Amino acid sequence: MKILDRYILTQFLKNFLGTLFVLILIFMFHTLWTYIDDLAGRGLEMWIIAKFLIFFIPQLIPIILPLAVVVSSIMTFGAFAENYEFAAMKASGISVQRAMRPLLVFMGFLSLFTFFLVNVVIPVSYTELFDLRRNIAKVKPAMAIAEGIFSDIGDDFSIKVDKKSGKNDEFLEKVVIHKKSPDRVNRTVIIAERGELKNVKNSDFLQLILEDGNYYEDIKTQTYAQQQRFPFAKVHFDKYVINIDLSHLNNVDFNEKTNITTYRMMNVGQLNYAIDSLRNDFKQHIADHGGSMMRRTGIFLPEKNIKTSENNNVEDISELLNLFEAHKKRQIWDMAVSNAQSQYDNLDFRQRDIEYRYKTLNLHILNLSDKFALTFSCFVLFFVAAPLGAFIRKGGLGLPFVVAMVLFLSYYFISLFVKNIAENNTVSPVIAPWFSTLILLPLGIYLTIRVTTDKGLFQFEKLHKLFDFLKRKQQSNKR
Repeated sequence: MKILDRYILTQFLKNFLGTLFVLILIFMFHTLWTYIDDLAGRGLEMWIIAKFLIFFIPQLIPIILPLAVVVSSIMTFGAFAENYEFAAMKASGISVQRAMRPLLVFMGFLSLFTFFLVNVVIPVSYTELFDLRRNIAKVKPAMAIAEGIFSDIGDDFSIKVDKKSGKNDEFLEKVVIHKKSPDRVNRTVIIAERGELKNVKNSDFLQLILEDGNYYEDIKTQTYAQQQRFPFAKVHFDKYVINIDLSHLNNVDFNEKTNITTYRMMNVGQLNYAIDSLRNDFKQHIADHGGSMMRRTGIFLPEKNIKTSENNNVEDISELLNLFEAHKKRQIWDMAVSNAQSQYDNLDFRQRDIEYRYKTLNLHILNLSDKFALTFSCFVLFFVAAPLGAFIRKGGLGLPFVVAMVLFLSYYFISLFVKNIAENNTVSPVIAPWFSTLILLPLGIYLTIRVTTDKGLFQFEKLHKLFDFLKRKQQSNKR
């Protein structure tokens, strides 16, 4: 390695590692502050809290690593331009492309290392963190319920909530509960608008109070004919109380492992297999639902007590009803209304279930695509940030840091917004993680070309010529 390559790489690594270290400290303190209520005052040992923070650090890689690349690139190239080191290189016959060569090699290794992190380290750390939080949650059950995903409470309940609030996260909104039957099958679904978790004093039970909801249960029958007659039961409730037995959780093992796997815990191979399985399951579920709806929409007409009529051609409902006596008409109308309401309730429940399955599939696809997009984004952000540093001609943590934050926040919030709307398939979940990177790619190409050809950030001279041309044309028209 030549002296110049070693010097450029050393300056960049100093800024990169320093920035990375500072960002890790900042986000560690932010994490500690966020979970202080869950970790402090729960009788947890220091090694458990330290283990929690260590496993949480890899989750910050998608934020910390791109930000560190942006800040270090702008600081390094800004310092080179400010100290006229680029001018000295050009005077010695060394182009900017040649000066960037060692950093391009480093960015290549960094991209491979990033893929290793997101494909291996992050899934493992998320699994360990999930198990640790689950075990900590046995000391504080409210922590076991994560927003937006299903979480196990005890051995018999799986709960998903849209939002938690309150001092101890005891108030829940939009609660969905899957209750396992004795044969370990999810036949019972409880949906409620609101919920509240209460710890009963001097008791091993956790009380879950639900309000304004519906209780659905698939009836287990002995024969297929009985299943068709009693497909499921539904009850609406204003208030419903569930007592969850936590007596077996008194002795908590913080090293206990579980077999629970979510999309965040999977590598590329596992995600591909899960996506294929979810797609097949989704298609089969739609087909089964369609068949069930067709079977349940049949209309039964009693054959007895029908008035005789010479004209057997029925053209509308009123003529059909006239074939029955008055009390039979009321029975038919009541049967129709009851059947329509039952169909509507069933359709509403199935629609929520389908939306959840669709969102789950999209989240798996998003996570798979994001692993590759994050790897490529480090390269693109370098080609945007490095030329910007050369243009602003300023090193240090002042202006470079401000420019870096504006650039990174633009990249991050565009990516976050597109990923959120991609969950419901508004945008393709395959393209969504690449969206912000693809937006910045033309800017990176433009800035790199400008800085390597010794041109300014904008071609103000061409704008000046254009204005002069328009001014002369306007004057000639007046004449």
